[in-house]
Amino acid sequence: MGMPTAAVFGAGEDRHADATSSPPPPTEVGAKANVEMALFGIYEISKILTTPARLEIALSNVVNVLTSFLRMRCGMIVVLDDPGEIEIVAAAGWTRQGGGRAIDSLPRTVIDRIVATATPLVVHDVAHDPLFAGAKGLVAEATDARVSFLGVPIKAADKVVGTLSIDRVWDGRTRFRIDDDLRFLSMVANLAGQTVRLHRILAADRQRLLDERGALEKALGNELEGRVKGPPPKIAGIVGESEPVKRVLATIAVVARSNSTVLLRGESGTGKELFARAIHDLSPRKAKPFIKLNCAALPESVLESELFGHEKGSFTGAVATRAGRFESAHGGTLLLDEIGEISPAFQAKLLRVLQEGEFERVGGNKTLKVDVRLVCATNRNLEEAVAKGEFRADLYYRINVVPVFLPPLRDRPGDIPHLARAFVERFNTENGRHLTVAASGMEMLKRCYFPGNVRELENCVRRTATLAHGDQIVAADFACHTGTCLSSLLWKSAPKPPVAPNPIDQLASGVVTVAPTPSWGAPPAVVPVAPSETAAVAATEIPSGLCEHAADPSCPALGGRQSERDRLVDAMERSGWVQAKAARLLGLTPRQIGYALKKHDIELKRF
Repeated sequence: MGMPTAAVFGAGEDRHADATSSPPPPTEVGAKANVEMALFGIYEISKILTTPARLEIALSNVVNVLTSFLRMRCGMIVVLDDPGEIEIVAAAGWTRQGGGRAIDSLPRTVIDRIVATATPLVVHDVAHDPLFAGAKGLVAEATDARVSFLGVPIKAADKVVGTLSIDRVWDGRTRFRIDDDLRFLSMVANLAGQTVRLHRILAADRQRLLDERGALEKALGNELEGRVKGPPPKIAGIVGESEPVKRVLATIAVVARSNSTVLLRGESGTGKELFARAIHDLSPRKAKPFIKLNCAALPESVLESELFGHEKGSFTGAVATRAGRFESAHGGTLLLDEIGEISPAFQAKLLRVLQEGEFERVGGNKTLKVDVRLVCATNRNLEEAVAKGEFRADLYYRINVVPVFLPPLRDRPGDIPHLARAFVERFNTENGRHLTVAASGMEMLKRCYFPGNVRELENCVRRTATLAHGDQIVAADFACHTGTCLSSLLWKSAPKPPVAPNPIDQLASGVVTVAPTPSWGAPPAVVPVAPSETAAVAATEIPSGLCEHAADPSCPALGGRQSERDRLVDAMERSGWVQAKAARLLGLTPRQIGYALKKHDIELKRF
């Protein structure tokens, strides 16, 4: 490996005048040991720089690791911004004196010299060099020792973006090989430069996406109010007249006009696929294909073939060339359901397609370009997954351009009758029946909680319609009345303390639900039925054996309709007004508990 020419300064002295600076040639064994140590150091530093972390933290860890591989007193990495001002300083071995900063010990003239020349700088004795005039922090305290300085430029795409420097004390006993150290520092600086470049690309991309999202949110804010007050757009398959549904429909009506990526978020069973189809139908791409794929249903190897296609003979069973979902959706819309379930390795492959709009089929070498509007859907807490390193932050920002939060059914109880009638009509059409829902049956449904949301309501209606004895579905026909409600069994066997689903999603949507619910959703509904003309059921009757948690205010047998404030107060009382304990009971974080307490103006009790 060739080395760039180093600028060497030493106050006019001969570089080889000191025997300590020019040791005898090393033995073959010693040279091999030095090479192995350098390779090991590069390996350790590369691991640090490829670990997801903030740039300043990664660079600080690099400087700390350098102390293990170089005999140095202090080390420093300085990163400059585009105008040339100091942006990041990472130092190791520096001792704070008089409240000063590490960067104050390194003259700006030294940094400017390295940046301007783009070559390494070596100064044998900083005490007698004009570049370090006034830099007392680099002068050794011992009078019989001198301090030398080694600095190399940090480059990114042929541009110097910073410096990497060390200083060491010559005490007359230790021998150093400056050329070997410069070579090692140059390799470390190259790795650091590439890391700085990648972080800046990611930051610029993230800022662009945030700006795009802000512009869309501003456009939405200007149009939503009028659209919500007016009739929502008619979309096949979506039933509901509640305000949450109107707001979502108004949102997607505005979003559909652009090509921005949409992330549909909500609990399982809220109809994410239907809303994705609505975005496509309301967009200029409605004449083009609408392709969907459930990412959680396929292993990674099959998922890659499904999305990108494959060439003939690329793997066992590939008897012909096959186009993937991206190709099939060219010009149209692609729905990636359960996007949060894909592996980190596949996330990197997907990111390239989203950034560049191009990919290669499995087993092929021809680059294909596609024009696809992407809609993603998930019920996972992606923010938590990013924090844990399970989901790439750059992919998160790429797909989270326009998030749309779909309301759970418990937040739109007024839509339950409309949905129930629609499901009964669909059942009648498919089976040649003429069933209707009686008032008592509708009252039963309206009192239910439905943790599985619209999907569970549909299954409940279909099951009851199939087993109904007459042409009217009454309260006695429902499983809740007979004690065979599967949701009740799930609630009964749910572990305690329960965990609320996706609290960050709830915060982002402006709704904090602090009900103690099982991890798979909200509490199911086993509720008392009001008296009616067809079923004489006591209003306070709870079928025996259905719920062993009847004393729990959130038990579905009591309706599951306790207010947020009451649930929060109940959890705080049960935890002795300790916010951390209450957070664990409710499946929230202490910060979210504090937010909820302020929201409901609940005064903390001190004991």
